[in-house]
Amino acid sequence: MEPVTEQQTTIIVKDKKLVSKGKSPWAIARRKFLRNIPAMISLGFLVFIGLVTIFAPFLTIPYDQALKVNLLQMAKEPSTEFWFGTDKAGRDVYARILYGGRVSLTLAVSITISVSIIGTVIGATAGFFGGAIDNALMRFTDFILTFPFLVFVIVLSSIFQGSGLLTLIVVISLLAWGGIARLVRSKVLSEKENEYTLSAISIGCSPLKVIMKHILPNVMSTIIVQATLVLAVMIVVETGLSFLGFGVSANTPTWGNMLQEARNPDVLKNKWWIWMPPAAVITLTILSINFVGEGLKDAFNPKSHR
Repeated sequence: MEPVTEQQTTIIVKDKKLVSKGKSPWAIARRKFLRNIPAMISLGFLVFIGLVTIFAPFLTIPYDQALKVNLLQMAKEPSTEFWFGTDKAGRDVYARILYGGRVSLTLAVSITISVSIIGTVIGATAGFFGGAIDNALMRFTDFILTFPFLVFVIVLSSIFQGSGLLTLIVVISLLAWGGIARLVRSKVLSEKENEYTLSAISIGCSPLKVIMKHILPNVMSTIIVQATLVLAVMIVVETGLSFLGFGVSANTPTWGNMLQEARNPDVLKNKWWIWMPPAAVITLTILSINFVGEGLKDAFNPKSHR
């Protein structure tokens, strides 16, 4: 056996150092995301919004007037008693923003989770099996993508005299998963041609096991990034439907229902405190979600790793 020279020893030590510093793609992505200042600031804002809406009953004391109509306090300007003023029914705008955020965010998050699950299941199934199954599922996806869910929601609202929260979640979830399904299908088509997937299939692994254990972990980053974009879109959808009067019942405080009062020219011109605060919160929330989504997209992009 030949003796190990000093130069060879140095190379071995350097190789050990390189191996010890190796990190998984998820660890690299986490590190890159934590260094993205706009994404971290946006994430902090979203956490803040989530916490203040969750603890709304404690933060609105003694201003717990989100649902109480007080004709003696109609359209009052911001003051020490009412921080954001009151609306035309005498309800505290500050309290309604917090309680409305609970409803709007619950609806958006619930729809995003449902859409991600449905789209992932259909997209992964179509991409993995291919053939007639892929063709049938993709034609159905094309139908969903072209189906006017806004008209469907308006019809349901007319039938049930105001859509409930659960109705909106179910209807939009069943009609908004097409984009994620197509994205997941394209990623699965690419991943199933890799050697580790072909090896798992060759040793007799079931399709469910191959998809869950070998394919989805490598597609999950794409799903997460897309889900953040869907979350922002769902907040806009809820706001738009409520503004038009076809969203959640007008008696329920939501950010969209609060903006509905801006249709009145007098409120729009002379009573800015009724619609400006919810509009600002909606804008900042959507911008923050988009910044977080862009940060995740950059973090999971292998070409951006240095």
